[in-house]
Amino acid sequence: MAKKDYYEVLGVNRDASDEEIKKAYRKLAMKHHPDRNPDNPKAEEHFKEAKEAYETLSDGQKRAAYDQYGHAAFEAGGMGGGAGGAGAAGFDFSDIFGDIFGGGRGGGGRSNVHRGADLRYNMEITLEQAARGTETQIRVPTMAECETCHGSGAKPGTSPTTCTTCGGHGQVRMQQGFFSIQQTCQRCHGTGKMVASPCKDCSGNGRIKQHKTLSVKIPAGVDNDDRIRLSGEGEHGVNGGPPGDLYVVIHTKPHAVFQRDHNDLHCEMPISFSTAALGGEIEIPTLDGAARIKIPAETQSGKQFRLRGKGIKGVRSSSYGDLHCHVIVETPVNLTERQKELLREFETINATDSGHHNPRAKSWMDKVKDFFGQ
Repeated sequence: MAKKDYYEVLGVNRDASDEEIKKAYRKLAMKHHPDRNPDNPKAEEHFKEAKEAYETLSDGQKRAAYDQYGHAAFEAGGMGGGAGGAGAAGFDFSDIFGDIFGGGRGGGGRSNVHRGADLRYNMEITLEQAARGTETQIRVPTMAECETCHGSGAKPGTSPTTCTTCGGHGQVRMQQGFFSIQQTCQRCHGTGKMVASPCKDCSGNGRIKQHKTLSVKIPAGVDNDDRIRLSGEGEHGVNGGPPGDLYVVIHTKPHAVFQRDHNDLHCEMPISFSTAALGGEIEIPTLDGAARIKIPAETQSGKQFRLRGKGIKGVRSSSYGDLHCHVIVETPVNLTERQKELLREFETINATDSGHHNPRAKSWMDKVKDFFGQ
């Protein structure tokens, strides 16, 4: 298969400058690097193609031969080695990999200024507090700048010195063949400084653990796992970096009466056998007080009644949810002899036409008989 024109591969004109060729290669290398495209088998092919083109066009002697003879200049008997040979006109590949992986050369490598870590605080609140909103105070641990050394980590009267291993850059560069790899300095751990006499209060860290009290406003309608961000209330930054944020994560305590389902509330309400059979009116609780609902005659256990707008208005909702009341027919206990006598009499009367009075039981028995083939 005929090779593509190297200028076409890099997308530059034939009179492109060395800087334009280098810039075009960096762009393609970042785009097609295999580490960035693990699921694209063609990416490695494009990456190698761009590398081959760059290794030729970045070398003045190879480029001149290519301009005159094309790919034939590197075939058997040609200049030897050809495109794809070792070396790339002294090109430092850390330029490419630094852009891809966050490093880069020049200017001392990565910055020693780091943003402070984010913090998480788990807060338990009641269902009523979640529904109506509240304001409370929390006490959280944090890392603050040491007041004794003012964050330098050095004993008062002394100062940190420049790391002799990395020269204060915080990064060291290792050469492996034609690859130049940059990594964090192991001696200063990326700070670029060494502390000969550490501060006794912070042990040379420049920060100490403290506690602070913060006021938190809980908006009405928050739900489980909702997060409230307190900007800038996380840990202090390193070497003058900005502080992180504090995230307050909401957890609602179990409620004695209600269970929450998004903006709806559910509750179970026991009713007597006679109320379920004859009907009546019962009083049920809501978050805003009591409400009354009518129970129609012949209500079955588990029947659900909905009270519109008696649920919770969520943080991102424009309307209230509903309250779902599930009635449970309660079996009477501690019966007197008279009550037992009346129930036996009722059962005797009911047995003469059980299919009419107990349709669910009759339907179930019919299914059982069909199952056994009777």
